[in-house]
Amino acid sequence: SALYVLPLGFVESSCRSRIFWMKLNKLLLQGKFFQLEIYDPYSGPVLLDEKLASRCGYVLSEDVWGNPVFRASVLGCHVANEADELFSLTVNIKVSSFSSMRAAVTYTYPMYCSYSSWASREIVCEENYMEVSVKTDVPAVSNDYTVAWMSALPETQNVAYQQWQLMFVSPSGRKRITVSDAVKLGYSFNNTLSRVYLRAPYHSNESDVSVISGVNMNMVTSTSMYRQRWLLLLIDTTVSCPVDGISFTDTTLTWTVPRVIPTLVVQESTFLSKSIVMGVDDQVIVNPEEMNYLLEYNETHIRITIPIGAEGGKLESSISGGVYGVIYYIDLFLEHTWMDAGWQTTKYTVIKSITTPFMPQIPTVINNTVPEERLFNVAFGHFLPDVSLVAITVGNVPFSLREAQHHGFKIYETPFSNGTKAFILEVSFDDPYVLKEYVNRNETKYTLLVNYTLSVGLEMTLYYHSAEVECVIADIEVPEAVGSCDEENLYLTLPTFGLHQYWVLYLGNKLLTRHLALTNGYLVANNATHLILQIPLFAGGLIYEEVSFQKIKARFDVALRKVRTMETLKMFSISCSFNSSAFIICHPDGTIMVSAQMKTVPAIDMSKTKLRDSSCKPKEYNEAHAFFKFHVSTCGTSVRFEGDHIIYENEISYEKETLPTQSIPTITRDPDYRLTVLCYYQAKETLVLGAFSSDQATSPPFGSGTMFPRSNTAAYRRVRQALNVVSRVSKDESFMEFYWPSMTIFKQPTEPVFLEVELKDESPNVELYLENCWVAGSPDFNNTPRWNITVDG
Repeated sequence: SALYVLPLGFVESSCRSRIFWMKLNKLLLQGKFFQLEIYDPYSGPVLLDEKLASRCGYVLSEDVWGNPVFRASVLGCHVANEADELFSLTVNIKVSSFSSMRAAVTYTYPMYCSYSSWASREIVCEENYMEVSVKTDVPAVSNDYTVAWMSALPETQNVAYQQWQLMFVSPSGRKRITVSDAVKLGYSFNNTLSRVYLRAPYHSNESDVSVISGVNMNMVTSTSMYRQRWLLLLIDTTVSCPVDGISFTDTTLTWTVPRVIPTLVVQESTFLSKSIVMGVDDQVIVNPEEMNYLLEYNETHIRITIPIGAEGGKLESSISGGVYGVIYYIDLFLEHTWMDAGWQTTKYTVIKSITTPFMPQIPTVINNTVPEERLFNVAFGHFLPDVSLVAITVGNVPFSLREAQHHGFKIYETPFSNGTKAFILEVSFDDPYVLKEYVNRNETKYTLLVNYTLSVGLEMTLYYHSAEVECVIADIEVPEAVGSCDEENLYLTLPTFGLHQYWVLYLGNKLLTRHLALTNGYLVANNATHLILQIPLFAGGLIYEEVSFQKIKARFDVALRKVRTMETLKMFSISCSFNSSAFIICHPDGTIMVSAQMKTVPAIDMSKTKLRDSSCKPKEYNEAHAFFKFHVSTCGTSVRFEGDHIIYENEISYEKETLPTQSIPTITRDPDYRLTVLCYYQAKETLVLGAFSSDQATSPPFGSGTMFPRSNTAAYRRVRQALNVVSRVSKDESFMEFYWPSMTIFKQPTEPVFLEVELKDESPNVELYLENCWVAGSPDFNNTPRWNITVDG
């Protein structure tokens, strides 16, 4: 490799207290590999690896933004030391495009640190090592002899002259080893002009873990021993560092460090804190409260509380188990300087990189739609800047962002003051991928189904989130119908907007279709805006409110129903009076009304006309007309079956007046008058009947009921024949599916109930006549009150 000039902005460095601090710019390392070498002026470059780092006082990590960070103790290996005041360290930065580091470019970077304000004892708790350094002019033996200290004295008799040895005291016993052996165990021990230092890894065999004020501390209890002919030197090189003390809530993280560490303080009664400062990265925070940090302490603890997301740290988006969330990173340090009688001044520094657990942050979908604008406005957030929207799916149709914009969707980001952002999606109500449903009376429910695809974090993990947004707006005008009549027809004119899409027309319980219109003799016509329905006076489906030989008052009702629920929105009723000289009306309930016109010469007396049963006379008459009203079961009416029809037949005739004579033939001056009356009924037809109560207090509990046939009654037994009569309730007007017998059926008060009564006997002499049908509160046939549907047929 060759030496090159450093690119501008590639390296930043500082000297914080007694630590070299170097940061590399990750942007200039994108797509590249790098290594660090420690350059020793005597032995040349030494490649930095994990084992070397912890033993020599180096740390290689990343800051919260992903920039490589290198830290080194001024007492570390290969550091040039001038009188324990000026320190220098040279680092080679090797950069290559290949993982094998071939064709690497080497940048040499020297660092300098001036540090003369040494405390009597200084302890550094780094991420991968613990370091204690002690001034060698500190009195060797304290007035307060500890057990550990005294136990080391006999061992000094065996220390070789002019050689350092280390005595470790742990729960397993004492261990005395040479410095060279300590190096093999991962320790580093040396002395400078005025100091002795020991560097130890965490959790070594010689260490112990103790709990101090609720915080786990890793401790190495050691004594450094040196003997010359006239000198015996014992130095306490015990070091203790926290290994936890981090706690989290949903909004904060808290770092707790013991204020007083008994193994480091000989006489606690003389303990006095001189200063407690905190910092982020390599910067001291003079006024923590300005950054919403909280630095507080009491007799036992020092506590730093940081709001999650606070300045100085970094929030990063992440996905865990398909759930979106955030992780917060911050690099803190704490410097605590205290005094006590045994040690004069101790400077205690702890460097801590803190990462919160994954914190789920369920995104929210906010509907900012203004219905009057007929435009969905949906905000999807809040997200950190490292989240980007890459695609959406609307109504099961996927769109890239470019395709979405081209289709007419509007997508943009909106920032918030806390550094987060939301994605805004605007979609027109009239877009074909928006679901539309007609609801209530005159409203449309617009539904936007959207699935977001986002790229999250540096790993660009895909995250999916679906949302459903609804807006109901009154934008439908329920049509109004106009009715009219001429001499022979009734007319209904209705706007066609929304017909078949939102609502349909029903005549009675039958959907108005072209087939129904053709069958009943209706005429249906459409123009660009309206439907015109023409119903002749004597067409099926009409309701005759008043019938006499002078006039007919007819009405037909058309129900406007919702397509999906069949709920009736409006009932259009057209009623007109007509003059008609001759007619026959066959009612669904079996009532026949006939207006007979006199067309004989000479004229007859219409009051003397009759039906087959001579007791059945006209209800009304004048010189030219006679009006009859009777039931198919009376007045001598006969019945026969032809195909799918039942035909009832009767005859209107005139009772002739005869002149009295003595013998046959009879003489009369009246002409013959016979008029045959025929009524055709479908053999199977659904009739719409109803039961109503005017007294609300006695009204039945509408909503459920059971149908019971009342067969084999006394009336049947009189003819010594048991009739096989079956009654059933159909699930709908098709009469194809039926409820089980005696099954409770739940209905709304306005819902129709479809009843069928069938005579199973095949005898030609038997016919079914539905005499009475009613609603009651119990199966008891004599139960009261009761609400009649049909009475006496």
